[in-house]
Amino acid sequence: MAFPTPVQVSDVNQLLATHSDWDAIIYISDLSGSEQFPAIHQAILQQEKIDKRTGLHTVLINAPELAGGRLIFAPTGDLSRDYDDVRRIADATKLAAELALQAGVEKPLLVTEIGSNASQYQESQGVAYLALCQAMWQPLEAREALGEDTIETVLKAGVFSERELNLAFWQAIEAGKRVARDLCGTEPERMAPPKFADYCEQAFAGTDVAVSVLSDDAEILASYPLLHAVARASVEVPRHAPRVIRLEYTGQGTIEKTLYLAGKGITFDTGGADLKVGGHMAGMSRDKGGAAAVAGIMKTVAALKPKGIKVVAEIGAVRNSIGADAFVPDEIITGHAGKRVRVGNTDAEGRMVLADILSHMREDAKDAVNPEIFSMATLTGHAAIAFGPYTALVENGPAKSKQTAKTIASAGEQWGDPAEQSLSRREDFDFVRPRTKADDVLSSNNAPSVATVRGHQFPMAFLSIASGLDQHSLNSDYPIPYTHVDIAGSGVEGGDWQHGKPTAAPVAAFAATYLQDLA
Repeated sequence: MAFPTPVQVSDVNQLLATHSDWDAIIYISDLSGSEQFPAIHQAILQQEKIDKRTGLHTVLINAPELAGGRLIFAPTGDLSRDYDDVRRIADATKLAAELALQAGVEKPLLVTEIGSNASQYQESQGVAYLALCQAMWQPLEAREALGEDTIETVLKAGVFSERELNLAFWQAIEAGKRVARDLCGTEPERMAPPKFADYCEQAFAGTDVAVSVLSDDAEILASYPLLHAVARASVEVPRHAPRVIRLEYTGQGTIEKTLYLAGKGITFDTGGADLKVGGHMAGMSRDKGGAAAVAGIMKTVAALKPKGIKVVAEIGAVRNSIGADAFVPDEIITGHAGKRVRVGNTDAEGRMVLADILSHMREDAKDAVNPEIFSMATLTGHAAIAFGPYTALVENGPAKSKQTAKTIASAGEQWGDPAEQSLSRREDFDFVRPRTKADDVLSSNNAPSVATVRGHQFPMAFLSIASGLDQHSLNSDYPIPYTHVDIAGSGVEGGDWQHGKPTAAPVAAFAATYLQDLA
């Protein structure tokens, strides 16, 4: 699993052609050059005389005196405005990386210089490296068909800095993001549930993350009845049969924190009996983005080996198929937590999968040290409508008291992996209330989330009730912080779920929040 290895360069002479091991400089800046890098500044000044795009667009400059004889200048634009953030640097780097690939660059040296001293740019070099890797990544199917070495030719990237850089942390984040992109972005047959499990077993082989896979249909039905209902129509096709994948890491030393991560892994979502029509089924092989992110975070954990923390992940890898045995609206199914769930819409299948997983985690968390529970999912189009390209974080009372969303959002802001806090309200719990004594909770209404008021908030209320986590509220005897993470808006570039490159959100934000200080 290759990706560009970051290499710190502290000697300014490495920027010069006669001393360098690199074949191009990529200069990312809101400046046109500075006294710190006079050779770069001079090359840009010369280019400005013949190309008025210089300073406005990414350009390739012939610079015989610089490393590799070429300079790619990627201007970020103004970074001093209130609404600017580190993603300007990531965007500029991606454009530069694409140009570098076209130019045949194989050993780029990143030079990031930001004139603004604003605190939000303190991780700009790491963000630039991760953006370079994002641009260089090619889909798993392409690598398998054409050869990884053939289409991913950049194996190392220099990063110029005179201060010490935490390259191991950057590399661990990228390892996780690569796993997340692979799992999310791969087509539905190559990454059907059994193959999703196989990928996880291979990705964590030889690491401190233990992997177990539940494949027995009777056991899944008994222990994960809501999840199994979603999978019912797929069970008769062995290559589509469901899997529950558990990933577990226990760090050295006294455990002071326990994280539980539940991942929605719908490897293809037809909508079930409430069939997606009008072209809305395209791209639904990416409905496993939440599970992909969970696996990605665990890969970062495996790379960092943080001390004093236990991290447990469970992924429900399921295909929501249509067929004679498909579950249908109006069914009442008793979940693992003992709550009777009335199915409102079979296209609201992800919350069914997550509810059973969360119920198991709730039981585990009762005996855990300082637990926090998260569910991650490409759950609702409403999250994308409400927040655009930002991850939505919906907290329960204990999580809100701990300022979980605020903390994650702040870390994500530094690393170009932003999020928005979204509150769980009384209307959300009223929305899923039982209408008769025949059931305990309603999974969904029968309208699209984008046409439903509070369409991304009320599913968190369902998840709380159906999993039993509503019994662990702030005023209960045993409060358990729980945050639902909806990446339907942030999970792919440009919001294009059929063709957009997976972003691996929120791997970087979670790594910066929970792992950075423990490695």
